[in-house]
Amino acid sequence: MRFIPVLVIMLLLSSCGTTIYVVRHAEKATGIDPETMQTIKDPPLTYEGQERALALKQMLSGKNIKHIYSTNTLRTISTAKPLKELFLKVPLQLYSSKPDSMDMFIQQLKAIRKGNTLVVGHSNTVDDIANKICGTKVVAADLKDSEYDNIFILKRKGNTFKFKGEKYGKPSVEVSSK
Repeated sequence: MRFIPVLVIMLLLSSCGTTIYVVRHAEKATGIDPETMQTIKDPPLTYEGQERALALKQMLSGKNIKHIYSTNTLRTISTAKPLKELFLKVPLQLYSSKPDSMDMFIQQLKAIRKGNTLVVGHSNTVDDIANKICGTKVVAADLKDSEYDNIFILKRKGNTFKFKGEKYGKPSVEVSSK
């Protein structure tokens, strides 16, 4: 009978872990408006991108998401939006991906102790976020322009984070360089 309290304590401690899910925004439209031939500074998601955002919602729907972060672009906000709509009480918080703001944002993420977190970033920032949180190089480099299907899972173990890379949604289509 003595082992029951120990089991309960171990169960409680193991369930207190937090996980940070880091993704790049879903597929974005080309940067040129076909009607005006002008550059679009903040392109929306394509149909495939909207489908990927729904796949992200489905993947994370049972993951106790309590924090959602996005940069202030249409494509990142649109990627997070379906999950945000599922968790109505969870605010969508904006963060800056500028280098001078990133270290402070990383410290903010590391300080989260309750509930899981989604961070939506860009091809040139998600590797930095994962690497800085884990304290080691877990993602080799910036993501390719055609890479949208990665989800980086950073699970807290005490004061450190364990890394796991997975795929979600339909596989990204590799763009030929020919």
